[in-house]
Amino acid sequence: MTKNMGSADRVIRVIIGLVLLSLVFVGPQTPWGWIGIIPLVTAAIGVCPLYSIIGIKTCPTKR
Repeated sequence: MTKNMGSADRVIRVIIGLVLLSLVFVGPQTPWGWIGIIPLVTAAIGVCPLYSIIGIKTCPTKR
């Protein structure tokens, strides 16, 4: 798979994923916080399946 996420997008996903996961352990302690794993995984591998379907690419192009 080719990477389709830029570094700013990946940083934002890590922050959102960590905030969502914190809902499992701190605060309202809701199981919905486990959804935070999805943005963390996509940030780690650099590929977003939804971006591939839609045709979005936020990473810089290589020349």
